Amino acid sequence: MTFALTNLNELGAVAARMPVADAAAIKAAMARQNSLTKPPGSLGKLEELAVFMAGWLGTARPVVGRAQALVFAGNHGICAQGVNPYPQAVTAQMVANFTAGGAAINQLCRANGAELSVIALDLDTPTDDFTTGPAMSDAACLDALNQGAAAVDPTADVLILGEMGIGNSTIAAALTSALFGGEVADWVGPGTGSDAAGIARKVAAITAGLARHAGLAAPQVLAALGGREQAAICGAVLAAREASIPVILDGFICTAAASALHAIDPCLLDHCLAGHASAEPGHRRLLAAIAKQPILEFDMRLGEGSGAALALGILRSALECHNGMATFGEAGVSEA
Repeated sequence: MTFALTNLNELGAVAARMPVADAAAIKAAMARQNSLTKPPGSLGKLEELAVFMAGWLGTARPVVGRAQALVFAGNHGICAQGVNPYPQAVTAQMVANFTAGGAAINQLCRANGAELSVIALDLDTPTDDFTTGPAMSDAACLDALNQGAAAVDPTADVLILGEMGIGNSTIAAALTSALFGGEVADWVGPGTGSDAAGIARKVAAITAGLARHAGLAAPQVLAALGGREQAAICGAVLAAREASIPVILDGFICTAAASALHAIDPCLLDHCLAGHASAEPGHRRLLAAIAKQPILEFDMRLGEGSGAALALGILRSALECHNGMATFGEAGVSEA
């Protein structure tokens, strides 16, 4: 059955009913790793990834048969504050480019074996400007969250998440500022290419939004400061968790969206991997806050799920080694 909520406040109780990693599969996968023809630990994070996948897929020898990639797109009322150098029409134009197969995410999904779907969320109706009121009502946020959940294929073996939306680097910085505190300027970066004046406008807009929406619980922070694609990402993360599907998060914007769930209960992101460390300055700060180590550090900051799709190749490599290598006994190699 598809994951769905009827009230945004239900998010607080979701963690208690969610599955956890399979301890027996983790133990068996670790035993296999220690029996393979290599010194224990010599494949580093590849070993950790294989064991992680074993736990969530519930088998000592996990395989990624189907990798699903979802890119959610939305538009934002905060653009009225001059926080982005590009017009909001670019969001729909890029969605068309995704559909036509012409974007980076299309190439990376093809190269690494993921099936891509793009979900446009009411692009003709941007969210409201959060400096003047909530970006979304609870009902609108809930609708986007449930749309994200409904897009997840419960038969997938791994889920890649990405986003597109002019202005959403400001949304990401607003969410992380509200959820984790600190100086607003520490969370704000250039996004799609803002200059110093543009970054100053971002900081001013976020500061005003934080003052207007102070003291909210995490679900209401998502509604007040977030966007439809951020809510949809949260829904997809939760639907994947209900189906025990591991998730690869993309960069700053995607991870900032998911961090609303971390603020509700950190265990809600236990099944999530950080695909890469974005060059956007707030991302490393955020990864530290949610205790996630990135798979890749390639100075990427495109969004679209591009870093997560690239990380899928590393994940596949980890499983090829885990499943395909011979044990010492099979190879007739003496153990120390």
